[in-house]
Amino acid sequence: MDIYNVIKKPRVSEKAAVLHETTGEIVLEVAVKATKIEIKQAVEMAFGKKVATVRTANYDGKVRRKRTKDAGTAPAWKKAYVRLAAGETLDLV
Repeated sequence: MDIYNVIKKPRVSEKAAVLHETTGEIVLEVAVKATKIEIKQAVEMAFGKKVATVRTANYDGKVRRKRTKDAGTAPAWKKAYVRLAAGETLDLV
C-alpha cells in the first residue's frame, strides 16, 4: 500500500492534543485495511520521525437517516495512535 493511501488525515481534537502533550502520541485517521506495520512505515517515511509503537481502533459507520426515512450508513473508518520514539517531536497542527 502506498504511504499516501495509508495516512488520510490527522484527527484534531482536544483529547488528541492532550495526548500529544502528555505522551507524545499523534492521532491519525488511516485506511481501514492498513496494518500497524504499514502505518509505522508510512509515518516514518512521510514525516522522517522514528516510531516506537502503533495502536489502532476500528469504528463502524453510523446509521444515518434522511427526510424520506431511507436509512444509509456513514463509512467505517480507522484511527491510529502513533507514539514517537524518545526525543522525537512532531507538530501537525
